[in-house]
Amino acid sequence: MLLTTPPTALYWLRSFPGDAEQARAARRFTSCLLTGFPALDEVLLAVDELVVNALRHTKSGQGDGLFTVEVLGRCSGVAVAVTDQGGPGEPTVRDVDELAESGRGLRTVSHLATSWGWYGDDSGRTVTAMFAGEWLR
Repeated sequence: MLLTTPPTALYWLRSFPGDAEQARAARRFTSCLLTGFPALDEVLLAVDELVVNALRHTKSGQGDGLFTVEVLGRCSGVAVAVTDQGGPGEPTVRDVDELAESGRGLRTVSHLATSWGWYGDDSGRTVTAMFAGEWLR
């Protein structure tokens, strides 16, 4: 298990094939689980950004690649994590030209989430975003 689960938490994990259409499936999976969470729109945008990054920048988006989405819900908030199959670069928040068409994914996540982080290496990485908000009461 990649996310720590306190006793009063709900935890879900699902793997998806590594193709672009699965980003929608990952959002739907997350949305169904977190109905009623006050920051649901922000969580779904973060999941989308993390999945797209996994598909564009790691082995998860190649051939028979896979990625995994984890959702942890607690009374005090929600954490979502996307685990990929690794790649050459490390996840970073970049400064991009305002006219650039890409490169804002982790910057967006860093602004939406209460906190975010990652661990792993070129054989697999997990990027996690946490969102505060009362839920499961």
